[in-house]
Amino acid sequence: MVFLGIDCGTQSLKVIAWEAGTGRFVSASRAYDLISNLPPGHKEQDPQVWIDALEQCMAELAQKTNLISGVEAIGISGQQHGLVVLDDHDQVIRPAKLWNDTSTDRQCTRIVEAFGGLDAYRAEIGNSLPPGFTASKLLWIKENEPANYQKIAAFFLPHDYLNFYLTGEKVAEAGDASGTGYFDVRNRRWSSGVLTAIDPDRDLAQALPNLISSATPAGQLRSELAQRWGVPQRAIASSGGGDNMMGAIGTGNVSTGLMTVSLGTSGTIYSYSDTAVIDPGGEIAAFCDSTGGWLPLGCTMNVTVATEMIRKSLLNVDHQAFSEAVDSIPPGAEGLILLPYLEGERMPPVSQGTGVLLGLRPSTSTPAHLARAAMEGVTLGLEYGLDRLQKLGMTPKEIRLIGGGAKSPVWRQMAADIFNVSVVSPVNEEGPAFGAAIQAMWAHTGEDIQRLAAEHVKLDESTRCAPKPNSVERYRQVSAVYNELADTLIGSPVFGEHRKLIES
Repeated sequence: MVFLGIDCGTQSLKVIAWEAGTGRFVSASRAYDLISNLPPGHKEQDPQVWIDALEQCMAELAQKTNLISGVEAIGISGQQHGLVVLDDHDQVIRPAKLWNDTSTDRQCTRIVEAFGGLDAYRAEIGNSLPPGFTASKLLWIKENEPANYQKIAAFFLPHDYLNFYLTGEKVAEAGDASGTGYFDVRNRRWSSGVLTAIDPDRDLAQALPNLISSATPAGQLRSELAQRWGVPQRAIASSGGGDNMMGAIGTGNVSTGLMTVSLGTSGTIYSYSDTAVIDPGGEIAAFCDSTGGWLPLGCTMNVTVATEMIRKSLLNVDHQAFSEAVDSIPPGAEGLILLPYLEGERMPPVSQGTGVLLGLRPSTSTPAHLARAAMEGVTLGLEYGLDRLQKLGMTPKEIRLIGGGAKSPVWRQMAADIFNVSVVSPVNEEGPAFGAAIQAMWAHTGEDIQRLAAEHVKLDESTRCAPKPNSVERYRQVSAVYNELADTLIGSPVFGEHRKLIES
């Protein structure tokens, strides 16, 4: 049996064809860009680039492998929180506002106030409302593009939109839906109260996709696509889910005791729970997962976006040379600390934040020091999320590391030392895409998802790193300074005043 996993990310789309019986898989990917020249904080993408990339990948796979002719089911993993709006002819009205769009800060405030305050809002859906979530994007269009808003007949998350393209069905599932800001994660249902707070004069629920369980297929592949791609007409699409939910499945994080950390454009840290986990402080997102459980998750907006900025702009070297530069500097970067809030941050919530360097002096002003400080800074940001998760009762025995950063041995050891937990990467590096393929298998066979993940997710023991006591102690000291720096700046008006300078 062959299953397709499709991962629609911020920078590229990837498709893997996975033969479950042999473990063989073939992949194809296409890169794309965000729309350029937008104001600070605005991050948008034309959904057509996802469709074009998908079609190109499928054409490439048809040329590379005969696996396509045996496809039984397809799973979609999508970047979370984006907003795709369609008119009554099912045509996209405007570009999608993405997860890292922080232009909707004011709309977040207005939604929460209209609902009766933050306590009432959290009591309703189990989450706070950071600018990245979908709800504020909808209100932003209503307030800033009223003509476009009036045309909206349906609105989707990115993965739901791709499922619509695959099947013609307008459906959603709890995992990805729980990152919208208008979904009640405890009871797995849309929140009519929040939708009314967004627009009291319109029944927005009429424009939402139908909720299905994560175990329910989204629908059958459209015959037009089956014929063009060379896929059997019987092929189905699973419910799919957000990239973090699919990353959990793809790393075997579908039962208690494990955590996954993704070192991608953004950073995420999350763990399976069989009950809803609500953070009283609102910093850990109270998500559902895409297997029927829950997935409390911390997200930082700046990971490889920060390391890549230093690698390309300052060092102008390849990834191997960048890792060597980092490795040439001792843990702690000799006191150089980067607070990597390049264009705002979600955890902690600092929408007006920018990057801040502490400890810059002649001896630490080398490119290698800055490279080490960047890698450490973004990892310390994720450690903040680990600390929050532990306070909520989730202590991992092992962390599964995925994403582009997980390919670096230096970074893997750094993560083990900063988290003070053993880390290891799966053999299959395509975490979200592979998770989508396993979920597709689940939708096709109906077998237990925990058993499927345990059987098919293999670990690459050559990547395993155990914490080094001396480095753990050093990072404990660095973390204390890092967190004090963050608390001091967040508690002052400096970020807001600095943003005025940028925008003036």
